[in-house]
Amino acid sequence: MSIQTRRQRERAERERMIIAAARELAEAEGWEAVTTRRLAERIEYSQPVLYSHFKGKDAIMAAVAVEGCADLAADLRAARTSAPDASRAIAEVSRAYSAFADQHPALYDVMFNQAVDLPFATPGAPAALHAAFNELAEAVRPYAGDDDLGLLTETFWAALHGLVTLMRGGRLPREAHDRRLALLLARFSQ
Repeated sequence: MSIQTRRQRERAERERMIIAAARELAEAEGWEAVTTRRLAERIEYSQPVLYSHFKGKDAIMAAVAVEGCADLAADLRAARTSAPDASRAIAEVSRAYSAFADQHPALYDVMFNQAVDLPFATPGAPAALHAAFNELAEAVRPYAGDDDLGLLTETFWAALHGLVTLMRGGRLPREAHDRRLALLLARFSQ
């Protein structure tokens, strides 16, 4: 193994450590608690080392969001592909989406509620963002008919996001979430 290969591997590992530390700190204390100083302390490197990987907190948040989208895509894919038919697939994808938001609130927030410098809904968006969206699209595809699949998927995603966000924010009672989800899904099975 060459010295350059080893250095690249070490650099990639430091980036993973920074992203993991940011996720852990955000989930424990919120994004306000995530600072380059605290991250440097957690990973036991200096702040200049962090800045050699990321321009600042915003870039770290964007990297966390991309990683979160990859995780969400994997969860949605597992839910969709394990379902026996289209109606179960869209239901399982909806449940997986809701569960992801519930289990990873700070991660979900950086992915969809915080301002991050990522090109969403463009060809230049990172592959992980496309992968998460495409998993939603595959669940919606059987119901698209003559509708534009992208627009229908965006509408479905907006409905899921709205339900999750309003419930998490205390605007909608948590105990009725499954019933609201069933109402949404019923519109797709007609």
